Amino acid sequence: MKKTVEICCGSYYDAKQAALGGAGRIELNSALMLGGLTPTLATLKMVKEELPLKVIAMVRPRGAGFCYSREDFQVMKAEARALLEHGADGIAFGCLKADATLDEEQTRAMLEIIREMGKEAVFHRAFDCTPDPYVTMERLIALGVDRVLTSGLKPKAIDGWELLKELQHRYGSRIEILAGSGVNVSNARTIMERTGVTQVHSSCKDWKTDPTTVGGQVSYSMASGELERCYDVVSAELVRKLLESIFTEEE
Repeated sequence: MKKTVEICCGSYYDAKQAALGGAGRIELNSALMLGGLTPTLATLKMVKEELPLKVIAMVRPRGAGFCYSREDFQVMKAEARALLEHGADGIAFGCLKADATLDEEQTRAMLEIIREMGKEAVFHRAFDCTPDPYVTMERLIALGVDRVLTSGLKPKAIDGWELLKELQHRYGSRIEILAGSGVNVSNARTIMERTGVTQVHSSCKDWKTDPTTVGGQVSYSMASGELERCYDVVSAELVRKLLESIFTEEE
């Protein structure tokens, strides 16, 4: 199967850097410091109109976990439909019950919207919170999900490589396994070689300075120390290096 690199983006700027670095597919979010929330329609429209990228749009209405109230889910369905109508090539989402098992009712409802538009359905790292990855994967396959983003139930994909390998071996012919979390130029190829996965998801993160982040006694810092006046962005150079680390000259 063809190797694929997906870049996690939190803005139009990020998407532009991903494209400049040679990426062909992105996951588009807002608020990456919260783990990624639903992007704005304006951002999506600009990306699709101006950049040659396949865009998987995140649908996540809030931070924290993935057990959604009726109100949360009403918003999610409306967001998914709006994003797809404005050019998204697919939707990334994840819905769990209070015990962290798959919420099949909500998942099925999201899939109906995505399938109606003929687009891709991606179950994100809510998968890594589930108590039994094999049961969850079987149900996602039965429901018709196209791809699962996972770190192998570990904080970083490199640490979850054994489960990633097992998931790829058991299910790789029926669903796409996308390895993500902590994937970078130093470990992406190793993860792919150890596990057999052909797709990785990376933020290729760098930092930019906004001198107005801290003023007087008021601070809007996202990070600490030397980075207290910085915010995270995608680096075109890191994207380029990541692609080079995976795709050799003979490929």
